Amino acid sequence: MAAATLAPFAADEPLQPVNLRSTAHFAVLSASLISNVPTSAITGDIGLSPAGGSMITGFGNLEVTGTIFTVDATGPAGSTIAASDLSTAKGDLTLAYDDAAGRTPVPAGPFLNPGSGNIGGLTLIPGLYKFTSTLSITGSDVTLTGNADDVWIFQIASDLVVGDGIQVTLAGGAKAANIFWQVGTSATLGTTCKMKGTIMADQSISLNTGATLDGRALASIAAVTLASNTITRPATSTTLAKARARNGFSIAQGFRGQSGSMQGLAFTVPSKGRTTVKLVSTSGRELATLFDGQAAPGETTMVPMDSRGLAKGLYFTMLRFNGQSRLTSPILID
Repeated sequence: MAAATLAPFAADEPLQPVNLRSTAHFAVLSASLISNVPTSAITGDIGLSPAGGSMITGFGNLEVTGTIFTVDATGPAGSTIAASDLSTAKGDLTLAYDDAAGRTPVPAGPFLNPGSGNIGGLTLIPGLYKFTSTLSITGSDVTLTGNADDVWIFQIASDLVVGDGIQVTLAGGAKAANIFWQVGTSATLGTTCKMKGTIMADQSISLNTGATLDGRALASIAAVTLASNTITRPATSTTLAKARARNGFSIAQGFRGQSGSMQGLAFTVPSKGRTTVKLVSTSGRELATLFDGQAAPGETTMVPMDSRGLAKGLYFTMLRFNGQSRLTSPILID
């Protein structure tokens, strides 16, 4: 089959990635069951809620590079009880799913049901795509071509089916971290296929023998089933938050230390004044004061964080300048 390429279209502004919030550090998140036929290799955290930890089955000691989070003490050896955090993560998954499903403008023309619902053999530029029934990737590989900042969101009304041996290929600097598959029912990845991006399924996600996923498997109400698979949560950028001015001041950048922990944050303010920077949990609870004092106007001020022993996860920073407060970009510490 000859490869086909969709032509670019004019957009008012670049498509923004889906905000995964606290689900971002998970490689697998599920509601009813996470089962595994050994041996798999999971890089990233695993979480199950509301089902009990006993419903995480088949994992050996060396199969997960990350933390297994459960709602109770019945999980695999070495798992961590975090019922409240898992509840937050499942709520954040609903928000992320609804965000992807609700993106507008509604796709039309070549962005509505491209390939008549089978994108195998196509080369797809960045954008928002909509499928009114099942989306299949069968017969031939699919290529997503764009730069490192480009985003793909696939709105799928029912199932996502990836054929045996199929590859989702990235070209031009495209990143798996910027690819999102919003699946109305369930997703099935065929044997030895190579999938890219975050899959958010309303129901279940099944990976058949030898399938690999450079992304995340996030299932809202049912199971994630694995069979000798490799799942690698996409790497986070060393620049954790890009500057976005809000009333003249913003957290500008975060820098990752060699150990993988947060080393520091940089911020700017519009003029000299009393400045406070606080770390805030996703639930809004203030965790620590990072900086409190006079900040030089228009200059970058560093806030050290490398020795604070912060747990990995998603945080926000609050910058207060002369009495005005702004919650800034999310920061992932992994």
